[in-house]
Amino acid sequence: MSEQVVNITRHDGIFEVELNRPKANAIDLTTSRLMGEAFKQFRDDPAMRVAIIKTAGDRFFCAGWDLKAAAGGDAVDGDYGVGGFGGIQELRDLNKPVIAQVSGMACGGGFELALSADLIYCTDTSSFALPEINSGTVADAATVKLPKRIPYHVAMEMLFTGRWIDASEAKQWGLVNEVLPTEQLAQRVQEVAQQLASGPPLVYAAIKEITRAAEAMTFQDAMNNITKRQFASVDTLYDSEDNLEGAKAFSEKRDPVWKGK
Repeated sequence: MSEQVVNITRHDGIFEVELNRPKANAIDLTTSRLMGEAFKQFRDDPAMRVAIIKTAGDRFFCAGWDLKAAAGGDAVDGDYGVGGFGGIQELRDLNKPVIAQVSGMACGGGFELALSADLIYCTDTSSFALPEINSGTVADAATVKLPKRIPYHVAMEMLFTGRWIDASEAKQWGLVNEVLPTEQLAQRVQEVAQQLASGPPLVYAAIKEITRAAEAMTFQDAMNNITKRQFASVDTLYDSEDNLEGAKAFSEKRDPVWKGK
């Protein structure tokens, strides 16, 4: 792994994307496009089972949109790349688990980057905020996502006031999965990633597609789409070797061997 703005590491089915833009790990248009290409590689590589998004340093996870770059000509409605801002929140068909490893302050678009992951683990010194209100703009992705993740009134307070919450409050509202000492964060994230990397990828794909599509459906419509195999990932799963392997392993009292096919 070379020390670039976006560093990629692959090992044992785990795909790590590290954002390295000192001091605040802010994201400009070029960086966003690089991150999009990285996550596109993850999505399209069948050998990669789970991704980790992390950033360099402990003070800032990510400060979000790079205002210095904006002042220099980067348009806020410019080309963020294949996955939208940060390369992940609008990446189509990303049907694999993504873990956010948050150390330090996650604000604005940096908070939205973490929200784009499926699981969030943070240090006990981490904090979260949406300060866009103070600069007269809207935290667009967070406005869509946050009221669905935590109690409505708490989400609206954060959006309306820009106030910071610390790691313990984030855990209280269910925003993060675990809060850990800084020195334990990376190890814990690796443990979770290894567990997911050894799991059934076709089931993960079905879970993510169903969850994503069901946001715009009634419960019954979503269930009908599942039972009638209208979701591509569900149709693939039900005809797969892995689907049979799960039942065989259970009956033979052994661990299943997942092939992703």
